[in-house]
This record gives sequence, C-alpha cells and structure tokens, in this order.
Amino acid sequence: MNWTIDQLEAFVCAVQQGSFSAAARCIGKAQSRVSTAINNLELDLGFELFDRSARLPVLTPEGEEMYIEAQAVLAQCERMSARAMTVSSGEEVTFTIAIDEAVPITAFESLFASLAMVYPSLKLTIINGSQQDISQWVATEKADLGVLFHQDALPDSLEFTSIGQFKHALIVSREHPLAAIPVPKISDLTQHRQLVIRDRMGVGKAKPISSNYWHIDSYYLISSMVIRGVGWALVPEHVAQEVWYVDELVELSTEEIPEPLMVEMGAVKRRDKGVGQVMNWMYTELAKMF
Repeated sequence: MNWTIDQLEAFVCAVQQGSFSAAARCIGKAQSRVSTAINNLELDLGFELFDRSARLPVLTPEGEEMYIEAQAVLAQCERMSARAMTVSSGEEVTFTIAIDEAVPITAFESLFASLAMVYPSLKLTIINGSQQDISQWVATEKADLGVLFHQDALPDSLEFTSIGQFKHALIVSREHPLAAIPVPKISDLTQHRQLVIRDRMGVGKAKPISSNYWHIDSYYLISSMVIRGVGWALVPEHVAQEVWYVDELVELSTEEIPEPLMVEMGAVKRRDKGVGQVMNWMYTELAKMF
C-alpha cells in the first residue's frame, strides 16, 4: 500500500471537521486537494471511507475502523517528531508550567525549590488556573506542561499522565443549618445553595447537585464563601484541611451522595512536544510526590 501521512491527515481532519471544505480550511489547503487525497486513500485501501450520498459525507463502517487506525498512526508520528526534537535539542532555556490553583501547594513549593537548585539558569513561568484552563493553555502552547484535576475530556493533542487521586470533602460553616446533619441526604443538600467550581474561561463547569447554585472559579474562594455561610460545597480534601480553614468549617459525610467523589490529578503535555531535560525531570519528580 502506498498511502501517505498527508492522506491520513486529510481523512482524519475531514472526519473531525464534518466536511471536506471545513477540513480544507482547517489545514490550509484547497478543497480539491483534500478531496483528491481522500479519494487516493480510498483507491489504495480498496474501499470507500465515506458515504457521499447525503449533503455531508458520513463514515462507512469500514471508514469508522480506518478512522481509529489513522488516528493511532498520526499520534505515533507526532511522538516520533517529538522524540527527534528532543534528540536534536539540549536543555530547555525557558519553561512554563500551568497548575490548578487547588493542587497541594506545599508539595509544589518544594518541587519548585528543587527545580531552582537543579536548573539555576532556567527561566521558569508558573501560571495558575482551574478546570479546563490548564488543558487549553497546554493545547495552545501557552504552557509546556500542565498539572490538573482530570474530570472532563481532554483535547486529542494532549497526553495525560496520572499522578494521584484525591477525594472531595463536603464542607459547610459551623453556623450553617446543614452543620446539624452529620450525614445529609440529597434532599437536605438541595434545600440550600451549593457553590460549584468552574474554570475561568467558562468552558468547564462541575455539575451541581442543588438547583440553587453559584459557579466560582477558585476552590479557595469557594471555601471562603462557605465559611461566611453563603452555601455548601464539595472541595478537594486537602483544600478543606488547610490550616486556616480547619477551625471554621464542618466536614459532613458524603455517604448519601451518588456522584463520583474521587478526582484524578495528573500532568498533561502536547503529544508533539519534545521531552527535554527539564520536562523529563518534572515528570520524574511528580511521580515521586504522591
């Protein structure tokens, strides 16, 4: 078979964009070139990838199978390119890491202190966000590496490496009516305002339990509002246990809550991004932390 990477890219892009014309705009080529690439790929494979009888092309059963394979081939090509970049480049001069503002801050302070000693000439930039902010910053190359709580689907261009898992705690202020109910039922919770995390771009939002809720883009601001009696919230346990919150909050049982309460934390990088010395060091140290 004589299919090419360009043909696979045209095929995958056409599937993701929904039409040949949209794919052409996405990859910056004439529609005729995209159509020709896909036609040649079909001829080489010996079967049709798209049903063209409707206004927009629809994958055939064979096309669905090839779409999965084509994605895998392109992903491997990106990894190979990234590896070549790593081989040909030395230590990073600059490095940007985006971290969720709710990560265990003490652990990361120690990580950055060690980084400063190991790579004294590195120009480091640290940016903070929440939810999908992190993945979008990495996907758009605003950050080289992201550390986030993985709840939503990530862009296809990213690779996720798990670091650890954290449980959500149900918190209220000591003066809140729920504080008198150690094991609240859903019916108890829905009678009161819930404070719910969202990202700063408004793309990712946690699903509320109560119909009366506020969205806030920081677990720490959520905790502060909980202390003031504004509402109740589910926050990572380490946030609820921060020393300046402990005396002001009551942690209630989550036994009656059906929602998944474990959240996975991990690191994300672009699949086509080379792993230099600093990136490799970061992955090694992150694996030791939790």
